[in-house]
Amino acid sequence: MTTFAPDSLALNRKLPLWYQVSQSLRASILGRSPEAPLRLPTEDALAAHYGVSVLTMRQALKELETEGLISRHRRRGTFIEPSAQRGAPVRLLGSVDAIVAQQSGMSTELLEHGPTAVPPALSGYFPDLAEVAGFRRLRSDDKTGEPTNHACNYVHPEVAAAIDPADLLRWPMTKVLRDAVGVRISQITDTVEARLADPETAKLLQVPLLSPILHYTGVTYDEDGRTVDVARIHYRGDRFSFTVTLDA
Repeated sequence: MTTFAPDSLALNRKLPLWYQVSQSLRASILGRSPEAPLRLPTEDALAAHYGVSVLTMRQALKELETEGLISRHRRRGTFIEPSAQRGAPVRLLGSVDAIVAQQSGMSTELLEHGPTAVPPALSGYFPDLAEVAGFRRLRSDDKTGEPTNHACNYVHPEVAAAIDPADLLRWPMTKVLRDAVGVRISQITDTVEARLADPETAKLLQVPLLSPILHYTGVTYDEDGRTVDVARIHYRGDRFSFTVTLDA
């Protein structure tokens, strides 16, 4: 039987290995294509794929099993749950793969893309540019079709030229930038604040006007310190929370 092929992972020795592996595999599962196999490789094969011990791999799989993303069957193997979906919490967990995971696992509609003026509030991120590439997407729950968040990305034109818009229907922008375009991401800063839904956001997310939403801003920098992407995402306040996990 053909097995599911997870994405690769560059390990960060400053973070727990099991955590990085679980988040990378989680992102692969949630961003998989509909025709992808549901059976995972063996623990030994996955450990070799990620370059970690079998014990570390086992701990990572236990985390995903607790979330309900996979099920493990003695003698048969480990399988992705067909209905696996990202849970509600939005988490800031310390790695690029964690950010990819938090953005994965929903149906995506690309509303528009093309050149756009740099919004005045973002001019400090693009000091030498008058125009960037804009991408607007609406994400919905796979099961119910209910809109869950509205995302606007403002991408440096040189980077945007290499983006295939079709990739954004399957993957989050962070993954497209890193894995499809080849941007060497050095840092992502996240800011989340509570806001009230304006008329456009309320209409897109199908919520009452002035209802609470979570407004997320994520700024992605490459290894030269250049801003390559500024993401503004409105999350439905009745569907998401925001959790920060800090390790002592």
